[in-house]
Amino acid sequence: MNEKTKIPAPFIAIIPLLVLVALLALVIPTFGSDALLGGSQVSLLVASAVCVAIAMGRYNYKWSVLEEGMAKNIKKVTPAIIILLLIGAISGTWMLSGVVPTLISYGLQILTPRFFLASCCIICAIVSVITGSSWTTIATIGVALLGIGKALGFAEGWIAGAIISGAYFGDKISPLSDTTVLASSTTGTKLFTHIRYMLITTVPSMVITLIIFTVAGFSMSHTDTAQSALFAETLAQKFNLSPWLLVVPFITGVLILAKLPTIITLFISTVIAAVCILIFQPHILLQIVPGDTLDFTTGFKALMTSVFGSTSLSTGQPEIDALVATRGMRGMMDTIWLIICAMCFGGVMSASQMIRSITDLFVRFVHKPKSAVCSTVASGLFFNACTADQYLSIILTGNLFKELYHNRGLESRLLSRTVEDSVTVTSVLIPWNSCGMTQATVLGVGTLTYLPYCFFNLLSPLMSILVVFTGFKIKQGLSTPVSHPENPGAEAATHAA
Repeated sequence: MNEKTKIPAPFIAIIPLLVLVALLALVIPTFGSDALLGGSQVSLLVASAVCVAIAMGRYNYKWSVLEEGMAKNIKKVTPAIIILLLIGAISGTWMLSGVVPTLISYGLQILTPRFFLASCCIICAIVSVITGSSWTTIATIGVALLGIGKALGFAEGWIAGAIISGAYFGDKISPLSDTTVLASSTTGTKLFTHIRYMLITTVPSMVITLIIFTVAGFSMSHTDTAQSALFAETLAQKFNLSPWLLVVPFITGVLILAKLPTIITLFISTVIAAVCILIFQPHILLQIVPGDTLDFTTGFKALMTSVFGSTSLSTGQPEIDALVATRGMRGMMDTIWLIICAMCFGGVMSASQMIRSITDLFVRFVHKPKSAVCSTVASGLFFNACTADQYLSIILTGNLFKELYHNRGLESRLLSRTVEDSVTVTSVLIPWNSCGMTQATVLGVGTLTYLPYCFFNLLSPLMSILVVFTGFKIKQGLSTPVSHPENPGAEAATHAA
């Protein structure tokens, strides 16, 4: 059988995708925010099995070919997995060393009623950039800010909108964010190249958002800031806060600007933060591993736990307890499991040429950057609504258009930016999406209640389309072979569904 006859027809190629969507439609409502703990992964494996059955039964593909496709994908994702593990390590050490509490405390001190919404957005953005997680930011400092905002007399929709806008801004551009890493690796783009290119659409969207929140803050009535002072005071009692701790994010920023490889940057930052735990927060180590004195064994065990394990500290304030709790490397395992399962699905879909069959449909209609970006945005929103999960949507959208962009001579960074603009930030706006369900539950504010006030999330996909119509920093030329000399893991998810 020649190569051409092995390419499945589009209506056949889409069957595994439809199976995946159908399974997720059952998994998400059944498991809710716990869907990523196994249900989504199993759905990916079942969809992979359907793809294998069709490829082997109808098109006579050999199992060895499909197995090789999965093996190559999983092998290439190794650097991305290491990055995710280091993200877990850095989130634990930065919190327990007092770096994050120091930044939060200083941020809370600048809160004033008129500038509350804008400050709320900025604080969440800073925390999210530092932690790399919008979910963590919203579930911790976001919950506290919601209480403060209500005490100041602001409507919960406005407060939640400011919190989510800031949190997803930080999540989108942070090198510590799993979605940022996933979008860059899926599209074959170097991580920091991806982040720098995103600033073209992200910064204007955030500036407009802050202007709106500032104007709104001046036009609304407010009352008291005692709760934010209590929050800052509690952090100060629990941690030894010091401006010297700001050296850690400063050094990390310098390493990023120096374009040091991501894995090296994160590792160095983790080591420095771990040293800061010993210097500034030795009392915290005794709370991680209870003991009467801090000897070598106790200190070593506590320090290692802060890197790889879950920790919790008691402050007497439930929302602050949630803020300072960490999950370490272990907290990344569900995301890593999801990516590996997605690699299996993408590997068999690519090896059986089903992805190529589906992509060929888009090739007929996409000829210029404008149509490519508009199609990508539409697909990102579609997958967010259909799969109800931002990780799967990033993988599906990125891989669906990767070859098309390459064939049209468009840069991979254009694709990675558009994927983030259309997928990462809009997932929280869909009520049945895992992000939308989680944030509505955590904040106690309905998705449709905060949706009109998530200005950054609403503006991002529109800004992506606007920029491509201006032609700013948009290059189109002859297609060239894809290479990733500085990021061998960049192709990690390029064949994932």
